[in-house]
Amino acid sequence: MREQIVILWFKRDLRVVDHAPLAAAAACGLPVLPLYIVEPDYWRQPFASSRHWHFIHDSLADLHGMCARLGQPMAVHTGDAVAVFKKLHSAFDVTAIYAHEEIGNDWTYKRDTQVLAWCAETGIALHEFPTNGVVRRLKTRDNWAGIRNRRMAQPCVATPAALTPLGARNTGFELGALPDKADALFGAPPPGAVQRGGRAEGEKLLQSFLTTRGRHYTAHMSAPGLSEIYGSRLSAHLTWGTLSAREVDQATAKCQAQLSGEAARAWKRPLAAFRSRLAWRCHFMQKLEDQPSIEHKAMHAFFDGMREDSFDPELFAAWQAGRTGYPLVDACMRNLTANGWITFRMRAMLVSFASYDLWLDWRQTGYVLARLFTDYEPGIHYSQLQMQSGVTGINAIRIYNPVKQSYDHDPDGAFIKKWVPELTDVPSAFVHEPWKMSRAMQQESGCIIGQDYPEPVVDHRAAVPAAREKMARIRKMQGFSDASKMVHAKLGSRKRTRRKARSGARAPAAQLDMLNLLDG
Repeated sequence: MREQIVILWFKRDLRVVDHAPLAAAAACGLPVLPLYIVEPDYWRQPFASSRHWHFIHDSLADLHGMCARLGQPMAVHTGDAVAVFKKLHSAFDVTAIYAHEEIGNDWTYKRDTQVLAWCAETGIALHEFPTNGVVRRLKTRDNWAGIRNRRMAQPCVATPAALTPLGARNTGFELGALPDKADALFGAPPPGAVQRGGRAEGEKLLQSFLTTRGRHYTAHMSAPGLSEIYGSRLSAHLTWGTLSAREVDQATAKCQAQLSGEAARAWKRPLAAFRSRLAWRCHFMQKLEDQPSIEHKAMHAFFDGMREDSFDPELFAAWQAGRTGYPLVDACMRNLTANGWITFRMRAMLVSFASYDLWLDWRQTGYVLARLFTDYEPGIHYSQLQMQSGVTGINAIRIYNPVKQSYDHDPDGAFIKKWVPELTDVPSAFVHEPWKMSRAMQQESGCIIGQDYPEPVVDHRAAVPAAREKMARIRKMQGFSDASKMVHAKLGSRKRTRRKARSGARAPAAQLDMLNLLDG
């Protein structure tokens, strides 16, 4: 007779702290088998990369030890999820599966649908628990913020003292092995470094951010280079679930409450800004939950087909390689390729430049960025791609000037020269626009434009008006406004913003929050 057990299915929640499925499984009274499934077809998708796997691998190694200390080591099986569950059900009498609701992409949604159907056919209960502040089957956006905030205020779920292990007769059950980081299953090796994963690393980052680094968060979060130091750098840990959004939010709130005097004045704005971005993170993930099609289709249907037929492979290759002739764009792309992370403002600039200056489709550029980002979070990724390429129909068209951004955020060119060494000896006065150097100056600085460093692949001053004209033609089409209202009703923020009091006034707080969403 097969032993009755329940399965705890880990996905993007690689921790044992504040883990509702774990607590519920432990409380059911049956042996609990923690399980992670390595799904080969997932790793063949255009958004997946070995950089993700390296971070996940670190996190799973950490998680394996945590589960073992609770009394039952974690199983790691490779294969299709339904096939793995069938195999386990043939070895055990699986009565239930416990898991978090995954706010993933279309691939994971279809996989979860298949697992749900198999559970229904087999008579196995599938218990799913909410992820962060995302609400499944949300009827209206009007009350979402309240639901999210109440969830964040609830106490973190306590880690159970122990898991009931498999019975003695199953001590020889093959738990499986964690594939190597270099396994060919995960594709080509990462093109650069990978942020270290695992809960212990996440806890260190959170502690250092709340005690030292975060003090200068708002001052430096948009600056390439400095943002790597003063940003929280927790995004990958939130993405893969080594930390929960709730425990990070509550740790930040606790820090706020303990401040006084000069420390309170210095830390008030940075910590409030960080918590605001945690809320916006849930907001954008909710968009994908409410409309999974935004991975493939524009939120506003009128924009579908706008760029697809204009794809230029040479411009795409130049953008991907960091050889567009615009120094800050190229430095950011090379930095991202090497490190797997860059501040949100620079992410937005990369998408804006690709979408408006190069007129590349956001779906194609989005896959490149997804593979490069260690913190690839589908809910944020596709919402932001659409916002920064202007296809939501509910957000203002925001086109970044790569030269202005360069002067504003890297005034002395230090970041540019670090990542675009061709410009190392170019005078600072010309590092943002090296094509303006005379031939003699190019020779003197050892950088011949068009030879050592490319000429601009497009003229920003000409490309932007052309892009605006194309966008305007669509926005003037009959029915566009009505369709925009429908998009806003389903996906738009309900946060109020004040009108500008005068020309040149600061953007509303909500807009600034969105622009800087991932600067943490």
